[in-house]
Amino acid sequence: MRYFFEISYNGTHYHGWQNQKNAVGVQQVVEDCMSKVFRQPIEIVGSGRTDTGVHCVQQFFHADIENEFDTATYLQKLNSILPRDIAIHAVHRVKDDAHARYDAYERAYEYKITPDKNPLLIGLAYYCFKSIDIKTMNHAAALLVGEHDFECFSKVKTDVNHFICDIKKAHWNEKDGLLVFSITANRFLRGMVRAVVGTLLDVGSGKISLEEFKDILKSKDRKKAGMNVPPEGLYLMSVKYPKKIFIN
Repeated sequence: MRYFFEISYNGTHYHGWQNQKNAVGVQQVVEDCMSKVFRQPIEIVGSGRTDTGVHCVQQFFHADIENEFDTATYLQKLNSILPRDIAIHAVHRVKDDAHARYDAYERAYEYKITPDKNPLLIGLAYYCFKSIDIKTMNHAAALLVGEHDFECFSKVKTDVNHFICDIKKAHWNEKDGLLVFSITANRFLRGMVRAVVGTLLDVGSGKISLEEFKDILKSKDRKKAGMNVPPEGLYLMSVKYPKKIFIN
């Protein structure tokens, strides 16, 4: 039987979500703990990858479990042996062909920037000391909304069939003393959000103009876009699925 598990984690000490040969990813830690608790080999499939150091408020993965189980009891067992920086919050029974990655129709990210040097935010937000024009950055962010080719913001070596994404929302705001960029889309390319933020910061700091930002969007050339901002400010906030795949 197939189940969706809802997970969050602090990504500081992990090399992203995906299993890797020479580094520890969140997926490997979760699979090891689940295999112990369920007393059977467990392989999981996540809703997507996150890069090294990226945090997650809500992500989903699916796993096939041989027998029915009491979700409350097993959630407690799992969380008791998972590291402190990983937590599983809920379990949902889904149809046997439901897929955590391919059935997701919307994903949302936030990128957090602190304008002040704050030791309590180390690893949790990007310290940017430059003077930034939020209004101008929001004019540029509005140009992202809609269905476009975002190859200019994608990592060069990637195995996707196309670079088209449908951006539903892209907006900067100030929240609790932080500058926060929120972006929602049907899909994201590898490294896309960090490249978008880096390029928008170039607009906000006056390094490039709005017209130059428009040209970058049309170029499909990663070299013309801005640098990737550091991973510690990036958070996967939510993933959405159609209700029809859930059984309970």
